[in-house]
Amino acid sequence: MPELGLVCITTSDAVRYRTITRKRLLQLEAAEQQKALRTLYGENLRRLGVAIDFCQAQQIHLYRLPSATFPFADEPVGESILTEFTEGLRQIGDRALTLGIRLVLHPDQFVVLNSDRAEVIENSIKILKTHARLFDLLGLPPSPWALMNIHGGKGDRSQRLIQVIQSLPDNVRCRLTLENDEYTYSATEIATICQEAQVAMVFDAHHHVIHEQLDTYEDPSVAAMITAARATWSRPEWQLVHISNGSHFFRDPRHSDVITVMPSAYRTVPWIEVEAKQKEVAIEKLKQEWLFAAVKEHVSS
Repeated sequence: MPELGLVCITTSDAVRYRTITRKRLLQLEAAEQQKALRTLYGENLRRLGVAIDFCQAQQIHLYRLPSATFPFADEPVGESILTEFTEGLRQIGDRALTLGIRLVLHPDQFVVLNSDRAEVIENSIKILKTHARLFDLLGLPPSPWALMNIHGGKGDRSQRLIQVIQSLPDNVRCRLTLENDEYTYSATEIATICQEAQVAMVFDAHHHVIHEQLDTYEDPSVAAMITAARATWSRPEWQLVHISNGSHFFRDPRHSDVITVMPSAYRTVPWIEVEAKQKEVAIEKLKQEWLFAAVKEHVSS
């Protein structure tokens, strides 16, 4: 049975993180900014440990960190403070690796590697470098096992995207994955880009049906794209996909509370991130349904 992944927080209060707005941070004097971030980083590091404990207890082996677990870590004040937590971060990362809990991350929408504006690309690379540094501090391998997943970005800029990816530092590029989206880059286009850039592809079936205006996850193109995406993974057993359902209708981009429709072809995929509003409830529902199906099949055979 595929491993099902928890995205960022839980429906319950079990996994939550603290944050601070830029406006609030800038209202503080320099010394107070450092104090505020130091307190926040320490608390969020503790809560990351709680997330690992939660995943272990629920037998969840895939966890997506929030992109803002350590806000402003891409700026000098945050960068220096994050270094103070080197030992604690390594302990968390080592524990996750020991427990077989895969940690991944989805940088925010501001990461656009093929923008028309040089400053946007520069800032995007800066953000990715910060996330890669966090993964390095956690002791996670520089590989798609600890992936950082982004979308294709600006339309009709595939060659620019490939060029920028190929120029990235190794600890960023080796972790980078690309995902198809609903409107700009189709699954076929992203698969081609991934092959040329030599990065892995994260296939999202719901984005695919919206982009292609399909009425079912059982369309042959879904299974075909899973196979095409798998070919981009140097370790096929690491292949990861996303699943979500439309909230009010099949191709609704908004996520539903739980997963009621799963592509049958996803049973061949080893890792699935569950993008549903009810988080751990949705994961448990899928586990129980698949367990029931497996028992029923065993009995009937």
